Amino acid sequence: MNMDPRRIIIKEVGPRDGLQNEPDFVATEDKIAWINQLSRSGLSYIEITSFVHPKWIPALADAVEVAAGIERVPGVTYAALVPNAKGLERALSVHVDEVSIFLSASETHNQKNINKSIADTYPILQETARAALAAGKSVRGYVSTVFGCPYEGAVSVDEVIRVTERLLDMGVSEVSLGDTIGVAHPRQVRDVLEILLKRFPAERLALHFHDTRGMGMANVLVALEMGISTFDSALGGLGGCPYAPGASGNLATDDLLYLLDGMGMDTGVEPDKLVTAARFLQEKMGRRFPSHRMQICE
Repeated sequence: MNMDPRRIIIKEVGPRDGLQNEPDFVATEDKIAWINQLSRSGLSYIEITSFVHPKWIPALADAVEVAAGIERVPGVTYAALVPNAKGLERALSVHVDEVSIFLSASETHNQKNINKSIADTYPILQETARAALAAGKSVRGYVSTVFGCPYEGAVSVDEVIRVTERLLDMGVSEVSLGDTIGVAHPRQVRDVLEILLKRFPAERLALHFHDTRGMGMANVLVALEMGISTFDSALGGLGGCPYAPGASGNLATDDLLYLLDGMGMDTGVEPDKLVTAARFLQEKMGRRFPSHRMQICE
């Protein structure tokens, strides 16, 4: 493997994707303190919360309070998941920098996650994206179940292309391709990216791996080799999708950073500050996080 050192962007999704499925509510002040520590770690992007209705994600019912309470560090993008115009209104009221819209490549998962067909989801996302762009915000798109669906099994790459094209047409700056249930393996990642990269530039794509079967880091290596330079991850390996049975935690930011640092790639993130932030939240949540780094951390 011969990869030139280059700037790799780690998009920290722990405060949203990491906490959304936690059974115990993390206190608002603890979320704020944790995000403030993440802001000082060198991360350039933090997804701080979700403006989905609290009925669906009660763990993030304090989205407005969290977004209003954090200390903004210059150079850090503070993003939030936004499902529709109503959610956008709340997000804009607390000045998020970037709006993330989302849908699935699999029809059944989209129905379970959004309670709508993919076709019926497009107009809602279009309206949200248009309004966010008009408000001067950048917009990011998430595509779930790119590598497999808990309900349908294999997902056609043609479906991934179709939804990715629609998101880009809406004006999103980047599409994050999600391995929602952690079924991807390196050969599949290579095969899917070979097709997608013929249609879309690498700089418009990010990858969002889960580590359900221990394949997350191997999949990152393949994506790096193919020119992808943006990866979503959650500190400590927190997370999982409430509408994807069997989905375990996200790829761990601390483990990803170890890999990238070891390969001489530039992230700008300071490992010691990440570990401090992870220890802080571990103590508040009363358990050790599943990442390899935190397993060996005294």
